[in-house]
Amino acid sequence: MTDHLPNLGRENEMLAAMGHSSMDDLFVELPDNVRCKEPLALPEAQSEEEILADARRLLGSNIDLGSTVNFLGSGLYRNFVPSSVFQLITRGEFLTSYTPYQPEVSQGMLQAMWEFQSLITELVGLPIANLSVYDGSTAAAEAITCAVRVHARKAEQKNTVYISELIPPDRLSVIQNYTQGSELIIKSMKHDENGHIPLEEWEKASGSCAVYVEQPNPLGIMDQSLFSAKEILGNHTAFIVGIQPVSLGVFEPPGNYGADIVVGEGQPLGSPVTYGGPIYGIFACTQPYLRQMPGRIVGRTIDVDGKEAYCLTLSTREQHIRRHRATSNLCTNETLIAMMGAMHMALLGPEGIETLGLRNLASRQLLQDGISKLSDVELPYGDSQHFNEFVIELPYPAQECLDYLEKFGIIGGLNLSRWYPEWDHRLLISTSDQTSKSDIKILLNHLSKWLTSKSGVVA
Repeated sequence: MTDHLPNLGRENEMLAAMGHSSMDDLFVELPDNVRCKEPLALPEAQSEEEILADARRLLGSNIDLGSTVNFLGSGLYRNFVPSSVFQLITRGEFLTSYTPYQPEVSQGMLQAMWEFQSLITELVGLPIANLSVYDGSTAAAEAITCAVRVHARKAEQKNTVYISELIPPDRLSVIQNYTQGSELIIKSMKHDENGHIPLEEWEKASGSCAVYVEQPNPLGIMDQSLFSAKEILGNHTAFIVGIQPVSLGVFEPPGNYGADIVVGEGQPLGSPVTYGGPIYGIFACTQPYLRQMPGRIVGRTIDVDGKEAYCLTLSTREQHIRRHRATSNLCTNETLIAMMGAMHMALLGPEGIETLGLRNLASRQLLQDGISKLSDVELPYGDSQHFNEFVIELPYPAQECLDYLEKFGIIGGLNLSRWYPEWDHRLLISTSDQTSKSDIKILLNHLSKWLTSKSGVVA
């Protein structure tokens, strides 16, 4: 108790300087119903050994995707990341070079960042890329606001943006948070029975500031209508495409079919799932959007001695220029995680990225073929082309199926009613290069047993 008395004296001294006689006076403005009046229910002090034991116990209750038979994707995917990526990224040259404000001492890090940008431009088929943003949802929201800044004056539909009706609610929520208060009008684009956007929807969106769609779309479908979309939208409507980067190992990059801005979740390249973060967002564009692009850009130039040099350029975020002129208030970025993506892409090379895409595609095809043979299970979009995930419709609630599979250590996919409440009998099933033939057999076996048991109960 005596050790605490000097601290108590300093506390009273600070309270007196503020004109208060007690700690209760300091917090008198807080509503009574939110104030904690009893001591916190904290355990007694522990030794280091006891704390470590408790930490291991708590961590042991988590189930990592690598220790299960997993078919959950829906935005984050368990692709294999070479061990060399983790060895390289822990080198001090990367870990301690967070923000290169002094280019004269950061040339190595700046060059690595420039290489990341170059790899992204080659992957998506566009000439310009930034040094990443927080995640795929942030990238989508930033792309929309960027497009509005460029097109708002000439657009026939002022401050109007069209978005696919299938966009997951978490991504839509980020977009709405970014655009609220800006008088931006967000309209929905419908999909047909094949999961594609019909011609009339593209025509309706023509003349707006921007259109945001995803390829593959959130149901895993490769939408063929995107290949002719830019011709319909014209030059005064930004065509924004959200991508799953691994799919570009086997499918056409959006820049080749007219995309003005390409965004996406970079996590499948270089980053483990890690419970949702940290991850990084991809952002690339064509020349008209360069000066309205958010975040950091690294440029390559020639210094006064005629030597190749790298530096931050065209920085339009609020930390670099006057706040009222900033295009974005991104106050940091995901450079370290983006560097992991660059390392992964560099190690794979073009052929390796193609192989990675083919492994994802093949595992999905094998699983989809197996499920198509199960009675009472429907494939609502079976005639459409998919990448690494697809939808199945069950005769009973999807959550019941997931609960059953979980008993056998199987994560069976995403209950789509979490995204679209009316789809309570539908599952979104994902595969990756880590999905083995054995995993597929296990899922098919237990899914068949569940269907049999349910039909027996009904009978």
